[in-house]
Amino acid sequence: MSDPVIALYPGTFDPITLGHEDIVRRTARMFDTVVIAVARAHHKKTMFTLEQRLEMTRQALIDCPNVQVHTFDGLVIEFAKSLNAKTMVRGIGTDFDYEFQLAGMNRRLAPEIDTVFLNTLDVYQCISSTLVREISVLGGDVAQFVSAPVFKYMQQHAKK
Repeated sequence: MSDPVIALYPGTFDPITLGHEDIVRRTARMFDTVVIAVARAHHKKTMFTLEQRLEMTRQALIDCPNVQVHTFDGLVIEFAKSLNAKTMVRGIGTDFDYEFQLAGMNRRLAPEIDTVFLNTLDVYQCISSTLVREISVLGGDVAQFVSAPVFKYMQQHAKK
């Protein structure tokens, strides 16, 4: 029996959107285990703390038994190696050039780890965590862009 194949899906997930969830659910059908790697993101000013982003992500994907949610710090490719992940998954929306460059750099750093690109479904093309945060801060309704548990979490956060 071969070892389970682990795929890594990294990101900031501030917050996790329906587009992210779609990528994870599709990836979970292709691989034995999917690890969502939530970045500490020292270089970004996040709306939600690391703990909040982990909790939202876990709640959003609680129905996916082969999905795990972890945090990482530093180079994602090093985290992938530490998990013995064979594949890194990236969702492709509007920034293919950046994603392609990132995949190439990761390939140079760890040739044994492949990157798989999944197209974001048309209905999710316009959704980004950045836009969801901005709409939320300005008092707009983001319920159509995030799952119910994430929306509830965001509403609770906004009241504080």
